[in-house]
Amino acid sequence: MNRTARNWAKAPVRIGRDILHETVRVSGILFRIMIPVVIVVKIMAELGVVRYIAAALRPVMGLVGLPGDMGIVWAAALLTTVYGGIIAFVALAPQTPLTVAQVTILASLMLVAHALPIELRVAQKAGARPLAMGLFRFGGALVLGGLLNLIYRQTGWLQHEHVLLWQPGAVDASLPAWVWDQIVNLAGIFAIILMLVTLMRLLRRLGVIGLLERMLAPVLRLLGMTPAATEITVVGMVLGLGYGSGLIIHHAGSGRIPKRDVLFSLALMGLCHSLIEDTLLMVALGAHLSGILLGRVLFALAATFALVKLSPLLPPRFSAYLYRR
Repeated sequence: MNRTARNWAKAPVRIGRDILHETVRVSGILFRIMIPVVIVVKIMAELGVVRYIAAALRPVMGLVGLPGDMGIVWAAALLTTVYGGIIAFVALAPQTPLTVAQVTILASLMLVAHALPIELRVAQKAGARPLAMGLFRFGGALVLGGLLNLIYRQTGWLQHEHVLLWQPGAVDASLPAWVWDQIVNLAGIFAIILMLVTLMRLLRRLGVIGLLERMLAPVLRLLGMTPAATEITVVGMVLGLGYGSGLIIHHAGSGRIPKRDVLFSLALMGLCHSLIEDTLLMVALGAHLSGILLGRVLFALAATFALVKLSPLLPPRFSAYLYRR
């Protein structure tokens, strides 16, 4: 076998080894963030912190046209994940009938602002200030909810009672079950990152990533962002910060993306991510695509555009409150 043939034979092994090494490196970055935060969140949940957050949110819910009882649904999502909010919603839905418009508003709140302990830590690792990002997402959720409430009330649209299309199965609340769930989640994330790294390499080799970058470049230029931020923005918006955050941190730390663009990309992804999985989950709860998809995407673009245009008008020292220089 000549040298060229041997090189061709070794190429799949070399590529597989490179993909595995990158997956381990990216997963390691993410797991070092997730594991401590997940443990802290579990302790907070056991101490009843969700109830305190729900009590604080109760008067806020009226601002977006929702009953105060729905505060615990958003509190569960804020502290844990979208799935935590779904479980709380399913438990309360029979006692608190809602219209499709109200479910859409509640779902939009959860989609924009959820799992903040983990996702804000990810944003911090990538270079954004967690307080600024948290206020941006929490405030953005309320503004979007208020706008949707205004539109639905003024038009009389979606005022019929919602239908719950799917309910999660019974949840084992024991500590061993929780530990096992976390292990399964981490294994699932590792598998998804492995597939994602492989897919990204394949799509880049086929020129698909380049095509997406060229398609998104005009939108990002309109937002004031450079094309270098396109790839991580695509990952976060389509797959979500949970699955894509390892790659986001990896690319953000490479130095090839300006730090202000990392901030704007994280802001856009924070308001609008996991467009496939999370959107389908909320449709199954009875929410309408007009709010959870179209409204969310348009609002995210508008809010990020406003952030991009307003940030240069602020005093230079103010940028230190937004991202690490």
